[in-house]
Amino acid sequence: MKKISLLLLLICFGFSINAQSSRNDKEWFASVGLNGINSLGTQSPINNPFDWANGLPISAGIELAWTSGLAIEQSFTLNKFAEGDEIDGVVLPEDYTYSSFDTHVKYYFGKHILPRTSWIDFYGNAGIGIFSIDETNISLNVGGGVQVWLNRRETIGVRLQTIAKFAMNHAESGIDNNHYQTHIQMVFAL
Repeated sequence: MKKISLLLLLICFGFSINAQSSRNDKEWFASVGLNGINSLGTQSPINNPFDWANGLPISAGIELAWTSGLAIEQSFTLNKFAEGDEIDGVVLPEDYTYSSFDTHVKYYFGKHILPRTSWIDFYGNAGIGIFSIDETNISLNVGGGVQVWLNRRETIGVRLQTIAKFAMNHAESGIDNNHYQTHIQMVFAL
């Protein structure tokens, strides 16, 4: 319970800092899409993509981005593991629903790689999350992705990202363990 309280306090603190900024150098974005979970006990984010959980692959988020390239994102994902699926080598005896709430700090660095191109951007992200399969666990997250804008005004785009989630009580967490989550999302400027 202490971990959950700490996580909620950090999220509220982060959003209150952002609310105090009164400059117009920030933009809000919403994203919605699909996700897949690789929890096969491998160290590869692309190992056996056809064995990933994708039974209820809903992914949504809200992001506040600054012109400096920094952003903060709050996301929510749902998915489902079916009876007979494997998590870290354990065959599941029943269906399980996966849910997660993640807060990430992002840095968009595409302008440093392709300075004359604005329609594509690359980013790295890191943060903390809370997820549940059978029990609730807190994770430290790190990942990255690419965002491609579909119009010149950069108001509609597509995002591809992979996030590694490292469970806090890894040794005692059973099936609520380390995993990769890959997303494909539509992004909309608000």
